Amino acid sequence: MPTFTVQHLTQYSYEEPVSVCHHLAHLLPRESPRHFWAHAEVDIAPVPAIRAERRDYFGNRMIFFSIQEPHHNLDVNATSQVEVLAPPAASQALFSTLPWEQVRTRSATSSGPADYESLEAFQFTFASPYVLATPGVADYAAPSFAPSRPVLDAALDLSARIYRDFKYDAQSTTVSTTLPEIMQTRAGVCQDFAHLLIGCLRAFGLPARYVSGYLLSTPAPGQPRLAGADASHAWVSLHIPDYGWVDLDPTNNCIPSDKHITIAWGRDFGDVSPLRGVILGGGKHTVHVSVDVSPNT
Repeated sequence: MPTFTVQHLTQYSYEEPVSVCHHLAHLLPRESPRHFWAHAEVDIAPVPAIRAERRDYFGNRMIFFSIQEPHHNLDVNATSQVEVLAPPAASQALFSTLPWEQVRTRSATSSGPADYESLEAFQFTFASPYVLATPGVADYAAPSFAPSRPVLDAALDLSARIYRDFKYDAQSTTVSTTLPEIMQTRAGVCQDFAHLLIGCLRAFGLPARYVSGYLLSTPAPGQPRLAGADASHAWVSLHIPDYGWVDLDPTNNCIPSDKHITIAWGRDFGDVSPLRGVILGGGKHTVHVSVDVSPNT
């Protein structure tokens, strides 16, 4: 079972002093059947006057902190050690999962404790702030959803098409880029491709959630690292009744493996942003983010 050390450093530098700030951080890992966290801590400088940890609506670990003294810099450094199990092989499930129409029906009509997971997943069929209903998204997804096609087969085909049709370009989008803009430019980053895949799946009534985490990339000599490595990464989970949640990574056209490390999940990026908040003062600012995922020897 692979063991990794993850370091995620966020540094803000402000032109003018910030007199007070309030922030929410999703940097502590959540428990998962595939993730075993030996250690996790978040160091903040300056030291906050108020700091509290709680669970958000989706069960993610979240830190609220407030700094109430003038400061020109803010450093948030998260360090974790984790063991990761690979997900079950999907080859057999690819041909045995329910047709996508049945998944849509089951998700919308499930009730009672026997199918609680499908009932809970139903909330991920609706539009959300970063994944609004968008003209053209269903049309783009439609070729993958032939009648009675197994849902995982359809979702993998759709994920592969996004990988082929959209260019990875870190300069083409921002955290606030919308689905219509992604459809127009045909470029983006992992956050954008995750939102697009979620939008396509939800357009067909399928439960899909946004997953935030990290990706270890160990390229062959002379080959580039996988997109999303050494930065926060994002992918998608699709819920299949009687099977559970299945992860899909459209940025790299793969099913996430033991090199994908989950931190949090929600409806879209807005629910699981690593760090967000409000400040008083500061003027212009710069931000530097670095992530290092290294295997333990």
